[in-house]
Amino acid sequence: MDDLVPFLSREYFGFVSLLLFGRGMDILSTWIATPNLLLEANPLARRLRWHWGIPVNLALCAGFGLMPLTAVIITTTSVLVAARNFQHAWLMRTHGEENYRSWFVERLEETPPGLFLFCLLAQTLLTAGVGAALMYFSNPRDWVSLGIGLGIIGYAAAVMIFTVLALLRHRRSLGKKT
Repeated sequence: MDDLVPFLSREYFGFVSLLLFGRGMDILSTWIATPNLLLEANPLARRLRWHWGIPVNLALCAGFGLMPLTAVIITTTSVLVAARNFQHAWLMRTHGEENYRSWFVERLEETPPGLFLFCLLAQTLLTAGVGAALMYFSNPRDWVSLGIGLGIIGYAAAVMIFTVLALLRHRRSLGKKT
């Protein structure tokens, strides 16, 4: 489970391929949704931009390909993030990043903060609950189910963390304007 696979072995290339698929889908969905990264929630990805983000992801895939459990966790989280991105990417792209952000901020300002936070908490807890249930009911020696469960929980945590960071960033920008 936590053993490293031999570098350049068949297993290594299998896990690197899995990681490249997951990270590639996340990058593709991000590019379709927000080519200028205006809507990117991850501050590190925004800072790296495309120029550095892609090479850093390739290096991470090469490194994490040595660790099967970690590779499954990262791939699961990445695929779920990509699916979430694709859900509204068409809307973000057709309206334009700035127009979509303005529209979303207007909706956010019309919503009571407690309602928004309750819905965010419900979404992330329900998603994490699926991951936890998968881990709980799987065979203890089934590290793939464990990895997928942890990846689902990681996705839920990422949604919570990056949404709250974006909300705080927005609130800070409102304070600067007044």
